[in-house]
Formats: sequence, C-alpha cells, structure tokens
Amino acid sequence: MTPAELIILNFEEVRRRSLKLWTAITPDIYSWKPDEDAMSFIEMVRHVLDSEHFYHALVSNRGDVSNYVSPWEGRPYTTLQDEIDFAKPYREKFLEDIRSFTPEDLNTLIVRSDRDQKRLLGDYLLRFAYHESVHTGQFLSYFRILGNDRPLIWD
Repeated sequence: MTPAELIILNFEEVRRRSLKLWTAITPDIYSWKPDEDAMSFIEMVRHVLDSEHFYHALVSNRGDVSNYVSPWEGRPYTTLQDEIDFAKPYREKFLEDIRSFTPEDLNTLIVRSDRDQKRLLGDYLLRFAYHESVHTGQFLSYFRILGNDRPLIWD
C-alpha cells in the first residue's frame, strides 16, 4: 500500500464506524445534548461533515482558509440522512484528492497562519481523521448518558 492508500483506509474506517453510530440516532434525539454548551447529535454530525470540507479547503489552499465559506452556511437541519447525502460529493472529492498525493506531496509543509500552525500534509490528514474519531467517542458517551444501546463499532 502507498502512504496515500493507508491514509484513505484510515478515513474510510473512521467513517464506517461513524455511520454505524449515526444510523442509530433516532429523530427523537436529534436535538438532545448533555448541557447547554454542548452540540446536539445532529449538530455534531454536521460539525464532523462540515469540518471535513473545511479541512479539504485547508489542504487545497495550502493553509489559507481566509476566504472559506461553508456550503452548510444557512442550511436548515432536517435529517441525519440528508446531512450525510449532502456531504457525499464533498467527501468523494476530498478522498479523490488524497488518492492523488505522492509520498513527496505528503511531506509538503502546510502553513495555517490564522492558527500559527505548520504541519506536513500527511500529518494534517491523520489529524483530520482523528477529529472525527474524537466525536465518535462523544457520540458513544451521549448514548450512554441517555441509557440507549450503543452500536458495536469495534468489529
């Protein structure tokens, strides 16, 4: 496997597990959140999907996100499936771009001046997948707090 193929595998495995969780979220708990400052289930799903789009822009623009506009801006919340379907073409393009990266590309320095961050492209990509994994843990804790069954994601 090439380095890009390993990164894709990681993204796909993280998303596969996320989808197992997300499909267990029923409409009656879409808006539930553990406290006033937390994101609700549906807000967190959108946050994960929108963040991935943002990360794609970050990578595509080599760190310059000053003109970034989210396609989710002003979009009303409806269903989780709608959120997933809306994000699908953006995700496909992101994965397509990752597939095109050579090992040399993955060693390209990305400078994000708005955060004073400097990271290699490969490092950023792994961190992006980790971000979704962190939220997977939050979803599991939400299910636990509600007393709902938690989907088995450790297959």
